[in-house]
Amino acid sequence: MNAKKTTILFLCTGNSCRSQMAEGWAKALKNEEISSWSAGIEKHGLNPLAVKAMAESGVNISRQESKVVDELPVKEFDWVITLCGHADETCPFFPGKRMHMGFDDPPKLAEQAENEEEKLVHYRRVRDEIRDFILSLPDSLSNK
Repeated sequence: MNAKKTTILFLCTGNSCRSQMAEGWAKALKNEEISSWSAGIEKHGLNPLAVKAMAESGVNISRQESKVVDELPVKEFDWVITLCGHADETCPFFPGKRMHMGFDDPPKLAEQAENEEEKLVHYRRVRDEIRDFILSLPDSLSNK
């Protein structure tokens, strides 16, 4: 008998980068255990460098879309995980459990980079940090 999947919403401000990466990693690495969704407080569009960094790791998020919570077909989640401070502060109310796991903002980190390769250094680091966090799920949630 299969155990019920843990339903998780990854929430960020613009649903363009970090939450998209988290959804992509969860689908690629934990699809048997987690039903994953991502959304934003606002809709900023999918970040092309996030798509590129994820593709380098073998995860295609190019078909994912930037969306706000109201556009999700699912309305109830076991967990809502905010990935940035703004989303944590302005998170809409959801039934279920909520936690904050903040990650640096790659576009902000990359603002001073002189070329795409320098920008990608930041995206790759955050991508890998998010991957490591996703690998801990859903087991790490039982400690919260």
